[in-house]
Amino acid sequence: MDRPVNLDLDRQRGLTVEWPDGSTQFFPVAFLRRMSPSAETRELRKQMEANPLTVLPASAHSSGPLTAEGAELVGNYAVRIRFSDGHDTGIYSWRYLRELEQQLPTQSSEN
Repeated sequence: MDRPVNLDLDRQRGLTVEWPDGSTQFFPVAFLRRMSPSAETRELRKQMEANPLTVLPASAHSSGPLTAEGAELVGNYAVRIRFSDGHDTGIYSWRYLRELEQQLPTQSSEN
């Protein structure tokens, strides 16, 4: 999978990814947090699919709106994003970000 040409994190809004093929994609902060590839978030999504009345865990680390506090590259294959609710275990591989493009609401795309 090709590495992005540029990553631009707007801590309030989200992550813009520019790909080598010339395409650009915007991922809102809340979407990235909800779709985190971490084991705990994947399990929560499975529970919510099986039972839409699943109670979401309360965030102990955030009192305001969800933001991205920072991001760091993980080798040549991914980026890790730290969220204001304390979540920082999701590693977003370039392949996973490409897969997420298909799940974005149409109004979130900046192509």
